[in-house]
Amino acid sequence: MLKKLSTLALAGLLALPAAASAGSSDVSAQIDRLTKELEALKTQMSTMKEDQENAFDTLDEKSEAWDLSSRIKFHADFRARMDYYNANLVTAPATAFDPATGMPTAFGDDSVENDTVFTNRFRLNMRVKATENVEFKTRLAMYKVWGTNDTMNSSVALGFPSFDGNSTREARDSNLRVDRAFVNWNNIGGQPLWFSVGRRPTTDGPAAQVRMGLDQRMATPIAYMDWPFDGISVGYAYANLLGMNDAPGRVRICYGRGFENGLQDSNTSASLNDTDFAGISWDIYKKGNRFAYLQSFMVFNAFAYPQFDNAADNAAIAQMLGPNQNVGDVMHNSAIYQDKWENLTYFVAGGWSRSMPDGDTGMFNDYEELMRQGMGDPTANYSPNDDDENGYNIWIGARYDLDDLGLKFGLEYNHGSEYWIGMIPGNTK
Repeated sequence: MLKKLSTLALAGLLALPAAASAGSSDVSAQIDRLTKELEALKTQMSTMKEDQENAFDTLDEKSEAWDLSSRIKFHADFRARMDYYNANLVTAPATAFDPATGMPTAFGDDSVENDTVFTNRFRLNMRVKATENVEFKTRLAMYKVWGTNDTMNSSVALGFPSFDGNSTREARDSNLRVDRAFVNWNNIGGQPLWFSVGRRPTTDGPAAQVRMGLDQRMATPIAYMDWPFDGISVGYAYANLLGMNDAPGRVRICYGRGFENGLQDSNTSASLNDTDFAGISWDIYKKGNRFAYLQSFMVFNAFAYPQFDNAADNAAIAQMLGPNQNVGDVMHNSAIYQDKWENLTYFVAGGWSRSMPDGDTGMFNDYEELMRQGMGDPTANYSPNDDDENGYNIWIGARYDLDDLGLKFGLEYNHGSEYWIGMIPGNTK
């Protein structure tokens, strides 16, 4: 509009010489009129510009709010479940206790069961895009049994005592606890590098999501490592593997703490060291439904039993097994391949564990003979198993989806050898 008016004004000024013959008074009047029109036009354009700036400022303020809300995402899931439990336990009969010490003097088999166990599990997930390259993820969880706020308050205490490695995976009470909470710093230096720190996403890993009826990967490690713990990782992503085009994957170096024993008396020879994890996690190939993965890690200074949340539980376990102590190291290696053909999702996984015990404590010890020795039974024939033991596992499964009916059918087979170790305290779910 300004350009059009300016053109008209210029045309009018160019016409002045032609109109000069009409008299100088007419020319002067026309100049005054055009000058006033130009001043009015300038005032109008200034007002329009100010209005536009105010409008853009308002949009900027709203866009900041819109952008902030889009950076925070929530999603949740809820599950109600019923189970039936039956087990045969090696226990001490009620008549086989020393009245002086209260300790058992004999062992037998005892059958226990719970005909109906109902549970509620609630999980709340949040993801926050703090900056372009920094994001925060967390998951809060509540998991409880119907009709009780403590699974250990039963005539037969079958609930496993709670500790850091299963705090959100064991049905306990109605408290909402932190299951995961970590920060990722991505694209470091403009390269496909990242750094992550916090409570790790290490539960429900491949291929557990197939059994859950999901397609999305729920954690980094194979479900052989199903242990909630705190730690760090450094990773690198690549687009092509060994010169093959369009073969994406990523590799990570990971470290974590599986057990923190707190302050220790340096003058006490029975001091317990912390238990740490360290290893490599490698997505060899991951594109679409096809996934090939390898992981290898070490457990340093494994403990005899966890430090439980309840002092009474610790005292009871210590009475049976003696003082807690480090029992050695464990090496763990596993791999998985997963793919999908039409509506059939399938996977095959394998694992190898190697226990490397301390000579004076051993691993895979004879528990019953240990108990007999602790009670001073002269017939006990107990000695620690200080041999390095190798264990193996095979795990295969498939799921067929009937999308039209909204149904899924699956089958799994899982077998471990005598000395196989699965790092799965979080699997009690």
